[in-house]
Amino acid sequence: MILAGDRKKEIMDRNSTMDQESWLSCEKTAQLQGGFLLANKLCEPASLGSLEKQHWGKVGQPILQAVSEVCRQEQRGGRQQESLHWKKRLLCVVWSKLLASESGEDVERGWRENPLFPVQSSLPEVNSVVLLELTKALKAAPLYAGLLLGLAPERQSLELERLVQHLTCCPTPEDGWLLLQVWRELWRAGGEGAEDDLSRVFAEQCARLPNPPSDLPSQAAKRFKLDPEKATPPPQSSSATSVLSILLQAMEDLRHYFLTPDLCFSGLSILLDSLSTCYLRDSAPLPAPIWLQHLTRAVALREMQDGSESCELVQLVREAQTDMHAAFSPSRFKECGLGLGRLLGAVSELLLTWDSLLKTDSSIPSPSALSLQASLMRTLESLSQSDTRTQADTQAMKDFQKQLTEVLENLSLPKPESTLAEQARVALVVLEHRLEGNEELAAMLAAELSWSPGEEEWISCLERNKMAFLQTALVMKLVSTLVATCQSSSDAGHSRRLKNLILDIFSQLPQADKNTALAEILICSSRGLHGVLPLTLSQDFPQELNMAFNCLTQGGVASEKDNVSAAVVAVARVAFQNPEATLERCCRMALCHRGGHTLLANILCQLPGLKGGARDGGRGLLLCCLEKAVGSRLASAQEEDQLLHFLLALMTPCVTQGLENGQSFLSPQEVVCAFVLPHLSSSSCGPVSLELGLRLLLSTLSLPLQDASPHWLLGCSPFPLLLILSQQLNLATRCWEEPAGISMEAKELLVSVLVVLGPVLGREVASVPATWSRALSWLYNKVQNLDWTVRLYLKPVWGEHFKMEVPSSLLAVCELGERDWAGLDLAQYSQGTGLLAWLECCALSDSLQDTMLACLDLDQKQPHHVSMFSKGMLVGLVQMLPWSTAGEWRRLLRVLRELLVSGRLHVPYSLEYVDFLPLMDLRPFSCQLRLSVLLLRALQLLCGSSCSDWLPARGWAHVGRLYASAMRELVEELRVLQPTSTHTSTPKVAAPSNSSPATSPKNLPPSPVQPPSPCPAQSQPGDRPQEVLFVLTQLFCHVQHIQVMMSEAAEGPSEPLFLVALEILSQYEAVLAAFPTSSSPLERDNTLLFLSTITDNLQEKEMKSVLHQKISQVLSS
Repeated sequence: MILAGDRKKEIMDRNSTMDQESWLSCEKTAQLQGGFLLANKLCEPASLGSLEKQHWGKVGQPILQAVSEVCRQEQRGGRQQESLHWKKRLLCVVWSKLLASESGEDVERGWRENPLFPVQSSLPEVNSVVLLELTKALKAAPLYAGLLLGLAPERQSLELERLVQHLTCCPTPEDGWLLLQVWRELWRAGGEGAEDDLSRVFAEQCARLPNPPSDLPSQAAKRFKLDPEKATPPPQSSSATSVLSILLQAMEDLRHYFLTPDLCFSGLSILLDSLSTCYLRDSAPLPAPIWLQHLTRAVALREMQDGSESCELVQLVREAQTDMHAAFSPSRFKECGLGLGRLLGAVSELLLTWDSLLKTDSSIPSPSALSLQASLMRTLESLSQSDTRTQADTQAMKDFQKQLTEVLENLSLPKPESTLAEQARVALVVLEHRLEGNEELAAMLAAELSWSPGEEEWISCLERNKMAFLQTALVMKLVSTLVATCQSSSDAGHSRRLKNLILDIFSQLPQADKNTALAEILICSSRGLHGVLPLTLSQDFPQELNMAFNCLTQGGVASEKDNVSAAVVAVARVAFQNPEATLERCCRMALCHRGGHTLLANILCQLPGLKGGARDGGRGLLLCCLEKAVGSRLASAQEEDQLLHFLLALMTPCVTQGLENGQSFLSPQEVVCAFVLPHLSSSSCGPVSLELGLRLLLSTLSLPLQDASPHWLLGCSPFPLLLILSQQLNLATRCWEEPAGISMEAKELLVSVLVVLGPVLGREVASVPATWSRALSWLYNKVQNLDWTVRLYLKPVWGEHFKMEVPSSLLAVCELGERDWAGLDLAQYSQGTGLLAWLECCALSDSLQDTMLACLDLDQKQPHHVSMFSKGMLVGLVQMLPWSTAGEWRRLLRVLRELLVSGRLHVPYSLEYVDFLPLMDLRPFSCQLRLSVLLLRALQLLCGSSCSDWLPARGWAHVGRLYASAMRELVEELRVLQPTSTHTSTPKVAAPSNSSPATSPKNLPPSPVQPPSPCPAQSQPGDRPQEVLFVLTQLFCHVQHIQVMMSEAAEGPSEPLFLVALEILSQYEAVLAAFPTSSSPLERDNTLLFLSTITDNLQEKEMKSVLHQKISQVLSS
């Protein structure tokens, strides 16, 4: 049979991992082969395959000499472990050859699949006598036990029976020692090298062998008699039953060959440990102090057995821990079929048999006597804690305890004790080498000052083993110990060393553990360590704090992940010492250092342990520090922006170690209560302006919800909040009065907040209307004296509770249902003001505008009605324009377009420059032209003598910005209707420099206002460059007329109008470049003259000069 490629590769890999030295051509393998061949020759006419135990002494010497020579060669080369490994190799080869012969392994399959086959085939046939006598002679019981544990349970029992049968045949005291050694190693979980590659290869080869014939072994050893009621154990426990019963029966058979006290001590010790771990022990771990005492005594026993200089202390501790595992851990060979009563009876019989030998010299006790003493004490303790089912069992256990107590007293040994110095010596080895139990010992060391002989040694031990304390609980125990040290010791040097050690350990904690430690230290004091330590230990903290934050200001920290991680560690370290001082520095830097808010928000989001530290009022430590950093007033718009973005970053849900997924460092409710609610009143003189508070509130409302219900807004007094927002919006109707009231930017923010806030609160009210009915009535009564347009913003909150209340004059021009609408008799809205109210409704929201357009009562078949409607619209537009926000103005432009397109709004227009009008079709551009003319006439009225005193200079500047935005939209529509060539780029003009950051797009959520709908063309324009050029000329003239009028009314130039004039000329230039033949040289000269003449009317010399230069550039090229 030929192996598949994968199987071959697997075997090759397995062979290569066993050892780099070849099994075939190795000189040492040849030496071993020679020893076996010579021994086989000495057996003639028989062979090693039929060797009997009593003949081993005559023929075994050549084999032992060969093994000794191999081991000496390795020892001379300084490879002590390799010498042990060669013994294990030999056992593997001999044992696997024996099993293969008994199982009848197929040779063809063996040489392909068995990596041990070449060496096996070079040796003569052997039997179990060779294997077991070789194990005894080489003192390789640990190796034998380790290989035995790798076998299948059934084969394991058979091999153990083979061993017992061999030992009980012509027994000697050496056979008793071998039994005890194998037994002990089985309970120690495998002996030396049980998990190496060689053991795995051996186990795999034995597992693939077929089951041995039923007549093997030829003479099974008798087993200890089982309890009748437990004579048929479950299949999965058969090996457990056989192992314990086989070993016990072997001891019974060999008891008369236990001729020395040491042999009896050792036998009784392993028997009692087996009894305890199989029947009495549970898996509960020992407390750390008791565990350390037992471990220290086990190490002392190992030193007595092996000699203090024969092995390193760390190896002794490892061996002692293995011994403790065998004595204290529940055995893998659980009780099954063999009753506790029968086992107690067997032990009692052995005690009687060995009674005369169970004596010792108390002045110089042997290691085996001390080991028996420990086993007796452990067993008595387990028996005292054991539960029994029957009265008979209880009496048997009492009798057995009495018998064991007598044996313990007859030993006459002092009670075993270990000094603190001995325990410290062992514990240091466990800590420094990360052995089993190091975590429990670290906790002990952190909390116990008296554990070490001296404070200096204690701190030095901590410094050498810092990595063993990387747990939050251990760090906090060290903090408690440091506090106790400062109270009891006057040596500040030791305290400072311990503090620095704690900080070093804290800095190396995982991120989640750092946050846990920060939260715990905040519970102790808002000043962290410095809140519980003397001032002498905090003198160097200011320098460390400065150094930590100076590193944050260096370039590149925020751009590289490793740098950010280092920054987080540095901030966490100083925060652990003094959270309050650290957060105060964070807040000052976030406000004052340009761009610092982003990095610091990133750092704090990774340190959610600093979220706590609530002060009076329930606010967290960070918010208190931030209020302190803000002071009485923010110094600049940059600081306002950085505060806003800093808070937004801390409120944004993130995924961080120590924070639940989707949780933020600060909750929106906390921020609104701290920085918005106290500053919404116009009379407030706090550090946060009304505009900043509104921007912050709008931003928090735009954040994704962390919890579905209830909304966090309900914790911010929502109805009083709505009332004060409504009152502020009501004041905005007098924004141009002196002294200056609420700004137009604040009004826009107020509208945006109410548009978002109303539906949010309305959903909460609709879910439980009965709960909120009184609050709704209270709010409704409070807003009765406010402007009617303000109350319309609250309709999402009212729901079905209250109608939409509008001036009665509106109902005269609009057909609105009585079910949802109600009229108000308002003195300001007398007869004839219905269109003004209609326009105000159109400007409030898109949905309300759609309703107004749909319900407008206008008979278009009556020219007089259309004419009067158009005049009323012009007057209403003049009244609306100065007090409209940017969003309201966009809605007004949209409704004007709808009215123009539908023919309900009549705007006759005359054309400038008509003498030079070429033959062209202007119908596709009639909407743009009429809208521009309408705005021109509205501005003419507004700038006229009857209205010129309505507005202060800032009001005129606002009107200029609104008009410029409208003209810019018309230019954009023309660009869409008549695109220029792809190779021509349209020059861009910068936005006005005085635009407020409060209304910039980056500071607001998406506007609820729909984008303006361009006027639909009556026919497709196609390529009409001449018409586009002419319309652009008209728009330029209109802008220039209004610029001249506004300069006189506002007593100053309007920069937005100047910029939009430049944009019109730039678009004119782009069309000319795309269509050079659209204008002749004569037409260009005439246009140049006309536009220059119009521009001459400007009063501002610089603007006039720039426009003349641009006109000349466009039309002279």
